[in-house]
Amino acid sequence: MPGRLPSSAGRQKQGCPAGQISLHEAFRDNYAAFEKSDAVVLGVSVDPVKSHDKFATKFELPFPLVSDEDRKIVEAYGVWGEKQFMGRTYDGTHRVTFLISPAGSIARIWPKVKPAEHAAEVLDAIAQNRV
Repeated sequence: MPGRLPSSAGRQKQGCPAGQISLHEAFRDNYAAFEKSDAVVLGVSVDPVKSHDKFATKFELPFPLVSDEDRKIVEAYGVWGEKQFMGRTYDGTHRVTFLISPAGSIARIWPKVKPAEHAAEVLDAIAQNRV
């Protein structure tokens, strides 16, 4: 089964501007297509499980959110590092998507994503590569 391992940088802590779809909503709204393609969708962030549970319930997410409080996953995938927001520099999780093949290798990486288009991009890559 192909997998999609997004890092959920901040999981909408700052929120999305009105009328814009967030990354988790895009994957939620296209989840049936991911299931049809035998893909597994996972969201990963360094937030605690309790926070993930509330978030998944609030946004009715049909896919699991992985809590990586010790940052082993985000560091192993190279998505933890320096970020900037509103002139402030801090360490955090970069929003990156990994498409993982059934064999467990990384088939494709999206280092920058546009939430409204991204779920379709990943589905297209799965269809083209049949990873």
